[in-house]
Amino acid sequence: MELYLDSADLKEIENAFQLGFLAGLTTTPTFMHREGVTDLDAMIVKLSKIVPVLQIEALGDTAEDILKDAERQLALGLDPAKTVFKIPVSLEGVRACKLLRDRGMMVNVHLVYTIQQAYMAMAAGASYICVLAGRMQDQGYDAIKLIGECVEMVNFYGSDSKVMFSSVRNAEHVRNALDLGCHTITVPWKIMKVLTENSFTALGTQQFVEHTRLITVTVGEAINGVNPTVSTDTTLADAIVKMTEYGFGCVTVVNADGSVKGVFTDGDLRRYLSSEGRDVLGKKIGDFEYKMPVSIEADALLDAASALFKKTSVDTILVTEGGKAVGMLDIQDLK
Repeated sequence: MELYLDSADLKEIENAFQLGFLAGLTTTPTFMHREGVTDLDAMIVKLSKIVPVLQIEALGDTAEDILKDAERQLALGLDPAKTVFKIPVSLEGVRACKLLRDRGMMVNVHLVYTIQQAYMAMAAGASYICVLAGRMQDQGYDAIKLIGECVEMVNFYGSDSKVMFSSVRNAEHVRNALDLGCHTITVPWKIMKVLTENSFTALGTQQFVEHTRLITVTVGEAINGVNPTVSTDTTLADAIVKMTEYGFGCVTVVNADGSVKGVFTDGDLRRYLSSEGRDVLGKKIGDFEYKMPVSIEADALLDAASALFKKTSVDTILVTEGGKAVGMLDIQDLK
């Protein structure tokens, strides 16, 4: 099934055709007006240089008028092999379709709402027969049934006409077109962008990224480079200031030789304030007793750190190199 973009928004068009596999662009004077286009011919020429195939309107009261409009637009410099003229279905419209096809031009007979209209377009040799699903459904008609009948008709008779599913309102319409075996669909960019989205896919992708990170990134590479440390003669009040400045819930206490004495956490602060009151703020940080902190070497993989987090139930691990503190690894750094 050919995939077309349905738009006149240049930014959308440029983004969409970066995909590299769209068959072309369908657009309308209504889209152009909505985007504030004032020079229709100039916009058509510009679009023709961006997209592989451009489907544009050819209008007129008679078949001859429609033919003249198509020829006038080709004279702007459009490539006949990359231009499809859209003609609203009518008796003059299908006659114009035959005139254009006899001259080697491609035609999309659109605004089709009945199987009889689709048959006349097919009989006239239309390159595309375009049914507007969304518009039909807005009026209470079974567009899906009609499009299915159109597909069956052109396939049964071996016609070269392609049934185009247009006026796409949601991703389910794309599924409908696929189920029906449509030859072509034209889709707005806002809907095209979500066609690859699925919550299970997103979850699986996230897991792959996280697991790859765990087995390829070292602890030293994962830490953010912030390493708040204080010496043993620092007052608790100053240590709290440093914790606040760095936005950490803990600070590493180091001896004069740089070796680690322990880690003072905001939990320790609450306990000491509760038991000793505000006077504790004047104490030296080295006056407190410390258990050896949970630590890991910087060259260990994040997978080892993940196992350590699970084993110890802590949220922060001290990172060391040769016994010297080089940073803190937070459990959130694993993601």
